[in-house]
Amino acid sequence: MSRLVLFLIVLASGQIIAQSSSEEELKVKSAVDTFFEGFHKGDTIMMKSVLADKVVMQSTFTNTKGENILQESDMSGFIKAIAKRPADQKWDERLLDYSIQVDGTMANAWTPYEFWLNGNFSHCGVNSFQLFNDNGQWKIIYLIDTRRRSTCNQVKDKN
Repeated sequence: MSRLVLFLIVLASGQIIAQSSSEEELKVKSAVDTFFEGFHKGDTIMMKSVLADKVVMQSTFTNTKGENILQESDMSGFIKAIAKRPADQKWDERLLDYSIQVDGTMANAWTPYEFWLNGNFSHCGVNSFQLFNDNGQWKIIYLIDTRRRSTCNQVKDKN
């Protein structure tokens, strides 16, 4: 009988841990979604709500000479560009999938994407977000993306 009780306790605790991990993954996904909702709307206040005070932002790509480049950008400059985006420009970054890992106060979200400018395909790649659980709220602390125009599995523009 005691083995059965022990087995049931272990089974129940595993379910609680899995449920808790799944809940945190949803919260991380929500932070990434909020970032992009603000990006698409041009709402920098919404974007800033899920950004840490200091965010490292980088991109990696291969230039026309075939050299691999790692470029660092300033998040405040990126935010200003969003705020000043002309009304006639539609920036549409389509996240194709999410792979999220959480360990305590740290999380990673890996999001393949396609970027469309005014309804025309521009490029594709992957975003990698590092997030920190700041006392219950997931904040983006690091963002790196890849950018390429070839080897993309484009979906047809639905607009």
